[in-house]
Amino acid sequence: MVKQVAHVRAGMLLVAVCLRLQADAAGMLKVDGAQDGGGGGGGDVDTISHSLVLVQRLEALLVQGNASDVSLRVETPNADEVKVIQAHSLVLALQSPAFEELLLGRNSSTVVLRESSDCAAVFDKFIRYLYCGEVSLRLDQATPLHKLATKYQVLVLQQGITQYMTQNLARDSPSGHVAGWYEYALQAGDATLRDSCLQYLSWNLSSVLQSKEWVTISSQLLMSLLQRSDLVLQSEMELFAGLEAWIIQNEPDGLTAENALRAVRYAMMPPRELFRLQTQSSVLARYQESVRDLLYMSYQFHSASPLQMAKHFDVNCSLFVPRNYLSLAWGAPWVINNPTRDDRSTSFQTQLGPSSHDASKRVTWNALFSPRWLPLSMRPMYTETGAMQPTRVEGGRPRIIITPATSSADFAGVNFQKTVLVMAQQRGRLVVRHVYNFHQSTEENGDFLAEADLHRRASEYLVDSSLVLHIVVKPLYQTLIAAKN
Repeated sequence: MVKQVAHVRAGMLLVAVCLRLQADAAGMLKVDGAQDGGGGGGGDVDTISHSLVLVQRLEALLVQGNASDVSLRVETPNADEVKVIQAHSLVLALQSPAFEELLLGRNSSTVVLRESSDCAAVFDKFIRYLYCGEVSLRLDQATPLHKLATKYQVLVLQQGITQYMTQNLARDSPSGHVAGWYEYALQAGDATLRDSCLQYLSWNLSSVLQSKEWVTISSQLLMSLLQRSDLVLQSEMELFAGLEAWIIQNEPDGLTAENALRAVRYAMMPPRELFRLQTQSSVLARYQESVRDLLYMSYQFHSASPLQMAKHFDVNCSLFVPRNYLSLAWGAPWVINNPTRDDRSTSFQTQLGPSSHDASKRVTWNALFSPRWLPLSMRPMYTETGAMQPTRVEGGRPRIIITPATSSADFAGVNFQKTVLVMAQQRGRLVVRHVYNFHQSTEENGDFLAEADLHRRASEYLVDSSLVLHIVVKPLYQTLIAAKN
């Protein structure tokens, strides 16, 4: 009973302090309001806010420990670090349902909290957020703060840190941080953060492969990446080199190594590179039996036409599906200066297909970029006289059309998927921000550059006032299934 009375008195004291702070702020409001020289008519409502003063005084309340009614004793698992924070039950319970439940069941003015070392190191920042509604943090502090926000059910902070992490994937850090954030998100069940990290790693894999972070990723993340067709990298050979480095560094069990090596798309490598791998790669020499069938099919793929291959093999399996290769054999970069002004066009060539049977065959492509193209669903087709209305209008959406310069009998059975990689500048680095797939026009997507706001000079999609793109043409053999006997 005595403890309950003490708790009530402490709560009443804190309420009194808060009311005093609010009264002081209100007094300041009146003074400031008088200095403004009066308002408008009787129906007008003006707002003058000095909430910052109230926040500053609440922070002082935490720092000085005035009217504190609870001591938070933060201990690490080995109890080698102890941090004591004088706090106020009313504030803790107001901000955190977990704290509210914890404080209701306590039988002492001291509450012992056991936290991991990384969480204990930022616990004072976490408590300060409960008083002030803001937190300053570094990249390495994001995960422990997210853990605390999750544990104590501070949903707004949890969402805020998730947003901070997704917006700072491109930040430089000594040993990398995206893979670590992915592993944490997977464990914590944060689907938004997990998907954002996986997408960033997939779309910027070339730079990730060159970082110190690559060889530290888990086997689970490795397989998640290897199975994707939207990886952006120079070539499949670059991916194999990265996988080889990962296997040498981590020395995984045989099954893990074999599964990873079987996820490589050897058919996307020219025969000369396959020969070199078989003679020079120590990793492939060790596990060659596990991928012998894939190498054999890849050599067959390069020696015969896709049409002949389709009569005997399933050419729709991942082995024969290209990824988003940046090599000039698969597409071309395109920098569009002042992209809001006029239509632009460019031409480039690609290899007809990844098979060596098509290595000498080239396809010329014409690409047209229009900054203001009215979507088909909004387009008036004809006037009263029967003439077609113009389709480029102010307020229309950006659009890219990619078509072959000539038709060819070699196209039979080949379905060309076009991919536009849209770069953006984040934290001073050029990264792939969006990937759009279509067959002829980005109008098939409906959301091409919908959020780019190219008219705004500060748009992250503009690099020195230019739109930086990379076009990839991916030949797919899906239509050849009908040719199988």
